[in-house]
Amino acid sequence: MSRVRLRGIYTTALTERLREQFDVVQASPPIRRRFDADFDHAEYDATVETTDDRQGVGVVGDDATVEQIADALAATGIDTFCWTDSAPRGAIFDGLVTETLGGGAVVDLGDREGYLPFGEIDRRIDVDDRVRVQVHDPAAPWVNQRPGLGTEIQTQGGVASLSKGIDRIVAKGDDATQTELARTTEMLPTDVPDDWGVRWEYAAEEAGLDAMDGALSQAIEEAEAIDGALADTPDLAERDGVPHQIVAPEATTWLWFGRESRFGLDDLRREVTTTMPGHHRVKAAHRSASTAVDFVEDLCKMSGEFRTGAVLRQFGPRDGGKTKIVHGKPDGRCFPLGRGEVTSFDPDEGKLTVQREMSGRGTYDALEVPRESGDVATTKFREGRWWYPTVYRSEDGETKGTYVNICTPVELFPDEARYVDLHVDVVKFPDGTVERVDDDELDAAVAVGNISEALGDKARSVASSVENALR
Repeated sequence: MSRVRLRGIYTTALTERLREQFDVVQASPPIRRRFDADFDHAEYDATVETTDDRQGVGVVGDDATVEQIADALAATGIDTFCWTDSAPRGAIFDGLVTETLGGGAVVDLGDREGYLPFGEIDRRIDVDDRVRVQVHDPAAPWVNQRPGLGTEIQTQGGVASLSKGIDRIVAKGDDATQTELARTTEMLPTDVPDDWGVRWEYAAEEAGLDAMDGALSQAIEEAEAIDGALADTPDLAERDGVPHQIVAPEATTWLWFGRESRFGLDDLRREVTTTMPGHHRVKAAHRSASTAVDFVEDLCKMSGEFRTGAVLRQFGPRDGGKTKIVHGKPDGRCFPLGRGEVTSFDPDEGKLTVQREMSGRGTYDALEVPRESGDVATTKFREGRWWYPTVYRSEDGETKGTYVNICTPVELFPDEARYVDLHVDVVKFPDGTVERVDDDELDAAVAVGNISEALGDKARSVASSVENALR
């Protein structure tokens, strides 16, 4: 079986989900304790790590294993979304500088842009310069961040990594650990290729000689694939057709978990250990929530329904404060619709009202009425609901129409309301006419696989209910 390493707030649930199909390796002490099992310290074929914003996971590793894991996790819940990254970790590109910022350059990679800090390149670069770069830190499509690039060519592993052009052995840990690992390297039967240096990761300290040698061999296979691709590639200055991907030794896939999916993960975790209702929903709200959840679960066993009010009182918006509407799209993009004032918030009911003052440009989608300075948009959210309405009014209070967005179940976090838009919407015009719009966009998203058949059916059902209620 392929080997997988898991890290982050979803680790227990995903270990339970994947352990029959994959060998889980490099498990943390809590995971070893919860499963009462010994896990190997071998190198992984793929790693699954929670994203920095805690909204999902990134899966990185060899193509076949990443695809298998993504397929296994895509069924977590009806509002789980999955996207393959066109700029995966480890991919090498001949890119084109399109913009320079204060600390680095924006590089066109083809389907995506990356960010190259000036400290990662040993020469001055400017707009229209060509650069050969590698993706060191991939970025989820829903975050406002470009993948992090570097010019040092490397492989990245959980036990052993390699860096091209560096003739030395580097190890993480204290001085004694570094010295021991450097000496151990000389004892291994596998020889490091010329022009590559070894970097032992923290997991190497727990790995035996066979595991270390296996990890080194795995890293060398990737390094040799990179060397072969670079040998067949023209010099940067001579290449036609920049940007161009030279090689992608690893794949990267992103999975976004919606509210329903988080409750599904709770059920998986509950099979292993005490899990409070809404465990993952709470932890997704704020970093500080993890400690509070762990403390509660260590004290007592809990059962019953997710306590929305208790969670929102601690980790929800604040009446009179500001909140952002974060609008996800089924193709992986995510962008804010704006920040507004919280005019009403009832944590026990999970209800939030946000008002935004609109600019005077363009028209309102589907309503076909002009946006004018002084217009006010009043949006009402309810945690867990598959839709939310926005009423647009002029400066003097005249109604310009209502737009009801059909989406995955809304989640209310301290500074934002989050969901993924499901394309189909319902509008109500000032004269009372009700119209359902954008069914064709929903159909197209289902056809290309960005929205599952089940989720598409759910969106249509919700839209029909809203349409009937507004008539």
